[in-house]
Amino acid sequence: MKRILCILTLLLIITACDDGNLTVDVIDFTDVAAQKCSDKDVIYKIKDAEMLFIEIPSTTFTSDVTLAGTPIEVPINSTNKVTYRKYASTVTANNICGSAPDVTPNLVEQWNATSGTIQITSTAVKSTNTTDNSTRITGYTYNIVFKNISFQKPTALQTYTTFPFGNYATTVSQLAFGFNHEVDKSACNNKIYDFSGGEVFTLDVEDYTTLFASEVTTTPRTALISTTNKLSYRLYSGTITDAYFCATTIPSSPTLTQQWNAIDGIEATSGIIEVTTTTLGSQHLHTIRLKKVTLKKGNSDFSLGDDYLFGTLITN
Repeated sequence: MKRILCILTLLLIITACDDGNLTVDVIDFTDVAAQKCSDKDVIYKIKDAEMLFIEIPSTTFTSDVTLAGTPIEVPINSTNKVTYRKYASTVTANNICGSAPDVTPNLVEQWNATSGTIQITSTAVKSTNTTDNSTRITGYTYNIVFKNISFQKPTALQTYTTFPFGNYATTVSQLAFGFNHEVDKSACNNKIYDFSGGEVFTLDVEDYTTLFASEVTTTPRTALISTTNKLSYRLYSGTITDAYFCATTIPSSPTLTQQWNAIDGIEATSGIIEVTTTTLGSQHLHTIRLKKVTLKKGNSDFSLGDDYLFGTLITN
C-alpha cells in the first residue's frame, strides 16, 4: 500500500508541473527575408503559415550608420508593436498589407508582445567604382533584435532574453553629382562653387590668393582639407543660384535637405586639394583636383576616389 501511495504522489507532482505554463513554443524566422508593406509602416516575415511582424514608424530607421555599441533602441508599446501569428494554411503579404488585408486563411493563434526593447543596428551599403576607388551609398541595412521580449500567448506568457528578428534593408537615391566641372568664384566672397539644379559643391579655402595665384605652375599647389580649407556638398529642394548665397538674408526656399562635409586631410595621404595653373589666352586656367577625399554626414561617409576633378576656374 505504501508503494502505491508513493507512486500516486509522484504522478501528482509530475502532473502539477506540466500545467501548460512551462511549455515553450519555438518560433524561428532566421532564414526568412524581411519585407515592408508599401502602404503602411509594417515590416514582416512570412514562413509558410506563420507570420512575424513589427509595426513601427519608418522614421525610426534613420539614413545613417549607428556607432559600435550604440544601437537605436525603442520600447515595445502601442507605437512599436511586435506580433506573431499562425494561420490554418500558407499566407502571403496580402494577409498583412493593404487597407483591407485578406481574412483567409483563418487565423489559428496570435501572440502579442507586451514588453521588451527593439534594438536596431544600422550599416551603410556602398557601391565601389573599381577604376577610381570611389564609393557611393546605395542603402542601409538594419539588423533588428528584440531584447527581453515577452509574448502574451492564449494560455501563457513566453519570454526571450534575446530574439533576433534579422535584417531589414532599404535603398536610398544616390547623389547625382551632376556637375559640369566649370566652377566659378562667388560674386560676394572667395568661395568657389559648382552648381547643378539643387546640388552645390563648395570649396572655401583660407588663402585663396596663394592657391589660385595668376602664375603658371611647374608643380601643383596643394592644400589640406581642414577647418580653414573646407569642402562641402549640399543638396537643396530646388534650383540654386549664386544669388542665394550672396543674399543678405538666406531665402526660406529652397531648403537644405542634405549636407556632406569633407573630413580633414592627412599630409601626403588623403584630403588633398591640388591646383594646376596654365594660361588661357590672356587669362589663367586653374584645374582643381581632389585627392582621396571623403565626405561625411553624421556617421555615414563615402569616398570621391583617388582623383576627383572638382573643376576648372578661369581668372585674369
